[in-house]
Amino acid sequence: MDDLVGTQTPARRLTDPAEAVAELERVLPALAAHRLPAPPGVDWPRLEAALGTPLPADYKLLCDRYPTFVLSDFLHVGGPVPGHETAWAERTDDLETLAEWCEDADLAVPLHPYPAPGGLLPWSSSNQGDYFLWSTSPSGPQDWTVTVASRNGAWWHYTGGAVQFLADLAGGALEFWSLPRIRPEITWVQRP
Repeated sequence: MDDLVGTQTPARRLTDPAEAVAELERVLPALAAHRLPAPPGVDWPRLEAALGTPLPADYKLLCDRYPTFVLSDFLHVGGPVPGHETAWAERTDDLETLAEWCEDADLAVPLHPYPAPGGLLPWSSSNQGDYFLWSTSPSGPQDWTVTVASRNGAWWHYTGGAVQFLADLAGGALEFWSLPRIRPEITWVQRP
């Protein structure tokens, strides 16, 4: 049976994208060595048009500064490949799996995949089949929060943004509900 474990809230929500990325760099000091000399050229307007919504600025800044990487041999962090923005927006496998999980979940407050109002939109996954999702909000991406959908059926919320979630997870500020313990290390980086 699927279960909503609870909600974790940061001490202070980081609303400035640069501050959120700086906090991730502080928690993962090795990350700075992989900073890109220039943004990779993701066509964010094209991607957002394909999705039908803008994306959070902290996530876009992270993707513009860093290549795809893996955190602690577990969590895949990366964005769209330049020139393939529409394919990223139409990742039907992730959305189909998410729709099945939402349908099968026995939660007091049902969750639905995006584009449903307040729907869940995948932004990352683990090598064990966990999904890290934005809980979208009609007030805009600056207010989106994170929902974790664990492969073992546990769901939980984090009331900060995606980059702050990564920093708090890697820095040990979060309970690892339904997730393995995360070490603050980068274990793989995609070379440009």
